[in-house]
Amino acid sequence: MDRGCLDWPFLEPRHRARAEALTAFAAAELAPIAAAAGEADTGLDAACRSIVQRLGAAGFLDCVALDDAKATFDVRMLALSRDVLARSAALADFAFAMQGLGSGPISLFGTPAQRAAYLPPVIAGSRIAAFALSEPQAGSDVAALATGAQREGGHYVLDGTKTWISNGGLADHYVVFARTGEAPGARGLSAFVVDADNPGLRVSERLHVSAPHPLASLALEGCRVPVTALVGRPGDGFKVAMATLDVFRTTVGAAALGMARRALDEALDWVVRREAFGRPLADYQLTQARLAEMATGIDAAALLVYRSAWAKDVHGGRNTLPSSMAKLHATETAQQVVDAAVQLFGGRGVLRGVTVEALYREIRALRIYEGTSEIQKLVIARELLAQREAETSR
Repeated sequence: MDRGCLDWPFLEPRHRARAEALTAFAAAELAPIAAAAGEADTGLDAACRSIVQRLGAAGFLDCVALDDAKATFDVRMLALSRDVLARSAALADFAFAMQGLGSGPISLFGTPAQRAAYLPPVIAGSRIAAFALSEPQAGSDVAALATGAQREGGHYVLDGTKTWISNGGLADHYVVFARTGEAPGARGLSAFVVDADNPGLRVSERLHVSAPHPLASLALEGCRVPVTALVGRPGDGFKVAMATLDVFRTTVGAAALGMARRALDEALDWVVRREAFGRPLADYQLTQARLAEMATGIDAAALLVYRSAWAKDVHGGRNTLPSSMAKLHATETAQQVVDAAVQLFGGRGVLRGVTVEALYREIRALRIYEGTSEIQKLVIARELLAQREAETSR
């Protein structure tokens, strides 16, 4: 972990202690599992489950969900954890993050019974969580969700398709968003907890992406859940989803930050060892300029990420503008930093088994999920214009 970042006033001693402990733990316990996972579904599933179990047993999942002792999320702890884990092993970051995202709606809106049933095992690492929002025709446009949920007495019956679901096929429960029809568009959605062993839910396809992670499409066919599976009130699904993303969006920027830090580390090690035309690459001004740009971009991204996390923790409420800025800038900057590292490695940078090549595949998805860069720009502009309108109307 970057010592300079840990000394920033955004963080408290407990955050610094966690970063130090998790850095050592990830290197010793998690990175070897991720490295040995391979790219087959079974290998990835087993690796993710093992990573979650180890994180839970060591107490590092205490921040991914709320329990009786915590009323609000510690977003700085979440962000630091993802920064550290992504720098060590992207698969470990993925496994950690999905525990939070997949249980976030229950933490924020769940009934006491739901929280008691689902959150302690998530924190212990004995239950895998998933967040099922996206559909084939509804990604950024949440209002276009077509999966339906019809009330039948004491149950809801869900029918539809979900896709791009992280932990799909691995999770023990899914928070599924479906249309209950209280109002048009986004206002007619609700959220439900659906256990993976529900006979009306099946994995219809495992999805294979450039950086292997457990992803799947889900089919909901006459999927009956009790009314008690409803998270929040009927029609609150959009609110539930957005409130959850408002907590975790900053942490996507933190994961990008960790990958960028690792890319810079790898580049620095390489340029002092690699010689070209009789001199180390580090001696050339073009190399030095590239390293300076990488380091400056990383620090700027880190400031936005930890300012956003601090703002959510200290001020509470909606965190839309700072979290969108952090997510946008950190992910775009990390893409540039990783690309620069690959360029410095030359041909070796695109060789499978080389860290920067893996990072090149890993970083790309972060500019898409939990709100694409294009959507973040629209959100930022909308927030700025709303602020200006509020100021001028006073």
